Amino acid sequence: MSHKSAPVATLERAAVSGDTLGKLLQDVAHVPDIAEALVISTCNRVEIYAEVHRFHGAVTGVCDLLARYSGIEPGDLTGCLYVHYEDRAVQHLLAVASGLDSMVVGEDQILGQVRAALRAATDHGTLGRSLRDLGRLALRTGKRARAETGIDRLGVSLVSVGLELAAAALAGETTSSSERSRLTPGDNQFLAGRDVLVVGAGAMSGLAVATAARSGAARIVVANRTRARAERLAAGAGGEVADLAGLPAAIVSADLVISCTGASGLVITEPVVRAALSRRGTRPLVLLDLAMPHDVDRAAAGLPGVHVIGMDELRGSGGVAVGAEEVAAVRAIVEEEYAAYGSAVRAAQVTPTVVALRAKAATVVDAELARLEGRLSEDGLSTCALEEIAQTVRRVVDKLLHAPTVRVKELASSPGGEEYAAALRVLFDLDPRAVEAVTRAEVESPNVTDQEGCQ
Repeated sequence: MSHKSAPVATLERAAVSGDTLGKLLQDVAHVPDIAEALVISTCNRVEIYAEVHRFHGAVTGVCDLLARYSGIEPGDLTGCLYVHYEDRAVQHLLAVASGLDSMVVGEDQILGQVRAALRAATDHGTLGRSLRDLGRLALRTGKRARAETGIDRLGVSLVSVGLELAAAALAGETTSSSERSRLTPGDNQFLAGRDVLVVGAGAMSGLAVATAARSGAARIVVANRTRARAERLAAGAGGEVADLAGLPAAIVSADLVISCTGASGLVITEPVVRAALSRRGTRPLVLLDLAMPHDVDRAAAGLPGVHVIGMDELRGSGGVAVGAEEVAAVRAIVEEEYAAYGSAVRAAQVTPTVVALRAKAATVVDAELARLEGRLSEDGLSTCALEEIAQTVRRVVDKLLHAPTVRVKELASSPGGEEYAAALRVLFDLDPRAVEAVTRAEVESPNVTDQEGCQ
C-alpha cells in the first residue's frame, strides 16, 4: 500500500520499523511459498517484495501478515492494497527508487530508504540472490535518475515541502503548488527570524534541521529522549538542545515545531500545547508532524493560533511541480534499466542448460579418452603422445560447442529466449535433473557479495 492507495490513518497503522520490521521480515520469509523477502516501510508506503514459488499462496500469506501486524481486518485492508507480479513488480520498484512514485515527485529520501530496506533484509537473512540483484538495479536506477536528469534539482522532500507550508501558515498566507515550485530552501530564507524546535534525532530530524538552517531559521533547538544524539544533531547547525521532559517550555519560544520521532504514541499532546500557549501570548504556532504514526495530537489544531500540518495536508498540497521533461527523462532511464535487466535474466535462464551440455560433453570425452588410453598404452604409445591426443580431442569438442552455446545465450536474451534453451536440451538429450542440479548450485552459492548493494 502507499499514499496513492490508502489513507494516512491506514498507513500509520501498517508502518513498521526497528524490531517490528525485523519480525515482519522473518514472518514473511517463513511463508511456505516465499523464498526471499524485502520490506520497504516509510511514511508514504509499506511494500513487501518477495521471490515466490506460488503466486496466490504467497499473496494470501503476505496479506494475512499485513492484517495481523496492522490490526486491520482483512476485509477492510484489501481495498488499500495493490499487487504487482514479475515484470510489473520490477518496474514498480525502479519507479519507486527513482522518485516517480513519491508523494513529492523526485524527493531525495526514498533512495536512502530503499538502501536501508536492503540492509535490513540482509541483516535478517531474508535477502537472496534474486532480490539482492533487483535491489542493486533499483539503487543504480535511482542514482542515474538523479545524476542524469533534473528531477531532484530542487532537493525536494517531505521536509522541504512541509517547511514551505509551515512558513506560509506563519505568515498567514496560502501558497499554491505553483508558487512553492519557485521556493527553494537553498535560495530563499523563508524561515528568516523564526525559532524552530525539532523533536526527534533520527534521519528525518537531521534533514529537518539542515533544511531549517538553510532556510534562514534564527534559532534551532533539538529535543530528543537521548540527549547525546540531540547534541550531535544540533551541533551541525549551530543549534541548541532541550530535554524532552521540558517540551512545554521549549514550545513556548518556538514559532515552528517539527516532530518526527519513532514513538508509537503521541509525543505532543493537546494539554502540552495548551500549557505552552498560556505562556507565549498570541503569536501563531505551527506544528509540522512528519512522523508515522503521527506525533502531534490532532486536537491541538482546535486551539487558538495553532496550525497543525500532517501527512494529510502534505498529500493534498500537490507537492513541488516537476517538469514533464524531467519525468519523461527518468521514465526513459527506468525503461532502459528494466530492458537490460530483462535481457540479463533471460540470458541467465539458459546458463544451467549450457553448463549441463558442457558437463555432458566433458563426461563423454573423458570416457572415450580413458578407453583409448587403455588400448594405445598396450601398443607402447608414450604418455606425452597420449596427453597431446587428449588435448586435441578436447579442443575439437570445445570448438564444436562454442558457436551453438554462444548463439543460444544471445538468442536467450530476447523475448521467448527460453525456447532456444529447451531446443538445446532436446537436441543433445540432456537429463533435466542435471540442469536442475546446476540451477540449485547457483542459488545456493551465488557469486555475489551481500554488502555490494547496501553501501
